[in-house]
Amino acid sequence: MNFTRWSARFPGTQRRAAARSDRGSVPAARGETGPHPDLAAAPADDTAPAAEAPRPPTLDDLSLREIVGQLPALVALVYGPEHRLAYVNDAYTSVFGDRTPGVPAATELPELEELGLLPLMDQVLRSGTPRTVKSRRTAKGGSYTITCTPLDIPDGGGVLVFAADVTDHADAAERLRAAERRQRETAVTLQRSLLPQELEQPDDLRLAATYQPGGKDAAVGGDWYDVITLGAGRTALVIGDVMGRGVRAAAVMGQLRTAVRAYARLDLPPHEVLQLLDGLAAEIDASQIATCVYAVHDPNEGRLVYASAGHLPILVREEDGTVNRAEDHTGPPLGTGGWMHTSGTIALPPGSTAVLYTDGLVERRREDIDEGVAALERALSGATGTPQVVCDRLMRALGITTDHDDDVAVLVVQHPARQGHDAELFHNAALELLGGIEAAPRARAFATGVLSSWRFPVELSDLGVLAASELVANSLQHGTPPMRLRLRRTDRRLIIEVTDGDDHLPRRRRADPADEAGRGISIVATIASSWGSRRTPGGGKAVWCEFALPD
Repeated sequence: MNFTRWSARFPGTQRRAAARSDRGSVPAARGETGPHPDLAAAPADDTAPAAEAPRPPTLDDLSLREIVGQLPALVALVYGPEHRLAYVNDAYTSVFGDRTPGVPAATELPELEELGLLPLMDQVLRSGTPRTVKSRRTAKGGSYTITCTPLDIPDGGGVLVFAADVTDHADAAERLRAAERRQRETAVTLQRSLLPQELEQPDDLRLAATYQPGGKDAAVGGDWYDVITLGAGRTALVIGDVMGRGVRAAAVMGQLRTAVRAYARLDLPPHEVLQLLDGLAAEIDASQIATCVYAVHDPNEGRLVYASAGHLPILVREEDGTVNRAEDHTGPPLGTGGWMHTSGTIALPPGSTAVLYTDGLVERRREDIDEGVAALERALSGATGTPQVVCDRLMRALGITTDHDDDVAVLVVQHPARQGHDAELFHNAALELLGGIEAAPRARAFATGVLSSWRFPVELSDLGVLAASELVANSLQHGTPPMRLRLRRTDRRLIIEVTDGDDHLPRRRRADPADEAGRGISIVATIASSWGSRRTPGGGKAVWCEFALPD
């Protein structure tokens, strides 16, 4: 191989023949020749010119073969359309072994094919434009960043392959990516474990929920949802979003969700629940801010009572496709403090569908969030089917995929319109009680007639009448008018509820043998599946109990 005639064509390696000939002779060693006779007797002259400084070396002084051969990077030179090998440096042979010149690269340089460089070299040879590929890994585990540069040489041109070893950098980057993957998997596992593993399914509602974590490059957030049955047919619906990413956001989310369930058991109005959460969020972590909406559905009222802390509005689709947006009863996010939350209402009649969601569903970069909510309204207006089908359709309509850059949580709630046999399983009956000695007998007679008409077994009817009698007697003794007895049956339970105008909640206590009163709530708690009490929005209270229906 005549490497010399090609090396002269490399940029910056032009050689000057004259300079080469001047450097060809070797100067005599110092001291080998004596002084010139004419200079021996000459006196020293202080005005003589100083010795000329040595000339710094240039590229013309260096051999290209020596430079390329000593590079720590891997260098290979190929020529012609078949990329026949012309030269490899010492670093190349130390990694891949000796190579025979003149043989095509596909045969003699299999490592180039392994790295996927042969098509790239074809492109470089045709276009005359250098190309670089980063961090290509070989079968031996080494990683290289490779630059292919075209060369103007005889016999069809050539390509200079320059490979820098970046194995250490690639391994460090892979370790970092693996650590990030482990951290994200931990956060996702924690997030999913803190979400409901199975949604509670109330008698009057049909529900489905979807949680989609952010894409592979996005850290998991703190989105959550929950469904809590409150008793007497009432259901609490919750959805929220903790600002921030990673395990910390998921941990704060878990604490807030647990707190919501605890506060929900107190059967407080939605704005009071958010008021309690607001103080708790500041105690958990003052740097973490969360949004949340808490709504309660009462089947007797056909509406959602809700309160929102900086969260997006609830959307309700009516049976004819009309979509209503919850009015603006929104306070600042949880953890900010100093705000008195208020409750609002939105109708949820039979046949309607409500959607609660986090901002990942509607928020896009360089787009106002109101545009995303409007797009969700349009998608919801045409979304029909079961709650899970509606969930999936909304996710597709809003373009949510596994590569989405933010967490998404969606909770779909349907209040089905029942007809035929299904409607026969749901009944309501109510009696206004004016007080007086005749109230208790009227209540017992009313309960007996209603439960008999609903064709309950005799044993269940007797228990229902007894519970209604005790609740009415308790209200007559400790409550104030107006009073109402309400009986309700679903496909799974019998609900008995008494309301009055006094807001002092009853409690179960142990009566002494000599006491003539104080046993009513204990009797109800003993014979019923569950019981409870709550304050009503207009003042007063409601005391209820439930009986599970036999299969």
